[in-house]
Amino acid sequence: MSDHKNLIEIEHLTKSFDDVIAVNDISFSVKQGEIFGFLGPNGAGKTTTINMLTGLSRPDAGRIVVEGLDYSGNPKVAQHLIGTVPDESNLYPELTGFDNLCFCASLYGIRRNERRKRAEELLRAFGLQDAAGRKFSGYSKGMKRKLTIAAGIIHRPPILFLDEPTTGIDVSSARQIRRLISDLNTEGTTIFLTTHYIEEAERLCERIAFIVSGRIIRINTVENLMRQTQGEHVVQFAFQAAADKACEHIVSTFPDLRCQAVPEGIRVESSRPVRVGPLVRFLEDDGIEVMEARKILPTLEDVFVQITGIEPGAMKKEKEKIKMGNNG
Repeated sequence: MSDHKNLIEIEHLTKSFDDVIAVNDISFSVKQGEIFGFLGPNGAGKTTTINMLTGLSRPDAGRIVVEGLDYSGNPKVAQHLIGTVPDESNLYPELTGFDNLCFCASLYGIRRNERRKRAEELLRAFGLQDAAGRKFSGYSKGMKRKLTIAAGIIHRPPILFLDEPTTGIDVSSARQIRRLISDLNTEGTTIFLTTHYIEEAERLCERIAFIVSGRIIRINTVENLMRQTQGEHVVQFAFQAAADKACEHIVSTFPDLRCQAVPEGIRVESSRPVRVGPLVRFLEDDGIEVMEARKILPTLEDVFVQITGIEPGAMKKEKEKIKMGNNG
């Protein structure tokens, strides 16, 4: 991937709404053939950024270059190169799935015979052929998201922008959407996606930018981001006893260790390798029967918390708000 050219180059992009700076002087690039992710909580500037990159919003400052074309002031010059899937569907509820795709194809100047053929091809590929003649308003949330992605690639763009692609849909549909995204990338589509699902970013993306309060605070490959926490050694002990008391005894006896209670026991951390044997013996001598001791490998969630200071619980609250909003 490092040998691939940059398809998208962003320099000092800035956008404000009244007195609020939504995107604050960000710069990054997206390489040909990669899945690049923006990860951050709601309100971090993800959607504002993707709106500027897709021409839905004009930046206050900065440059947007796609395939060598600077379209900061004239987004239309690169519209044929990009497909866009917004967080809320932009398709027509009164049209059928087939007619929606044909209409979108017509906007890109695709001839009638070709657009009908392309629509049928995408409906089959996305498992929507049985619903082709049904109105879009009658589709489930997962079906709507799939058809919206199909509409975004009707003109075979080399770059696809996805804004929160699996928010508000059921687990099974989300899994299908992620598989579709991976398949599109395997077929050669460069993908830029925003998400506040840490596990989604870890599963799909090759490189990730952490964005908080309109600023990019870290960009790297998932592998390199994970490596940053490997200096921390963590072992989790499972037992049925007073965890707080066990932690107090461990910290007083092993001052180089940190300890916290977790639902199933305790979690011990250190900047040096943790010797499991002496700790198990210490706990058992303290009258605690250890049922399990296992090393905990770092996750992208650990990296995100370490770099941003935002706890996973805050991200989960955002998910709950969105689910409640979608159910309301």
